[in-house]
Amino acid sequence: MRSGERVLLGITGSPGSGKTTLARDVVGAVNARSGAPGAVAAYLPMDGFHFANGTLDALGRHDRKGAIDTFDGWGFLGLLHRVIRENDHTVYAPVAGALPVRPQARLVVVEGNYLLVDQEPWSHIPALLAESWFVATPEDERTARLIDRHIRHGRSPEAARAWAEDVDGANARVIEPTRERATLTITV
Repeated sequence: MRSGERVLLGITGSPGSGKTTLARDVVGAVNARSGAPGAVAAYLPMDGFHFANGTLDALGRHDRKGAIDTFDGWGFLGLLHRVIRENDHTVYAPVAGALPVRPQARLVVVEGNYLLVDQEPWSHIPALLAESWFVATPEDERTARLIDRHIRHGRSPEAARAWAEDVDGANARVIEPTRERATLTITV
C-alpha cells in the first residue's frame, strides 16, 4: 500500500453470525496498536443503507426489512467508491453523516450481509475489497442470537422466533453460499 492509500476489508456473514462484533474488534485492535495520532482504521457498516420504513411500506417490503432488496445497494456502492477515492477529507456515512471516515484512516472495515452476493449492484463490491472475510457460525447459534436481539428490541418471544426463522433465515439462504467468494472464512 502506498502512503495515503486506503484499503477496504469486507467482513460478511449471515444475520447473527458475529460479523459486527468482529469488525468493531478489528478496528479497535488496529487503532490501539497503531501508535499513530487519530484513528487509522474506521468502521463502516452497510446498515445505514436500509430503506426508510416509509419507503419499505410503499414498496410492500417492510415485513422483510433486512432482505437484499430492502437496501440501497447502489448508494452503498457509491459510498465505497467515495471512501477509496476521497482520502484527503472526511467522508461521512449514514446514518445522517454519523460515521466519519477521516483522512488518516488507511483501513476501512466494511461490514454487511450482502458484500459478496453475485448480483448487481453487490457484485461490484468484491473488486473494491483488499480482502473479504466470511464469518461462519452454526445456524442454531445464529438463530438463538437473533431471537435474543429481537426480544431486546421489543418483539415478543414468539414474534422474535418467527422473524429469526422466516425473515433472517431467508436472508441467510442468500448469504451462506457467498462464503465461497471470501478470501478467508472465520468459523465462530
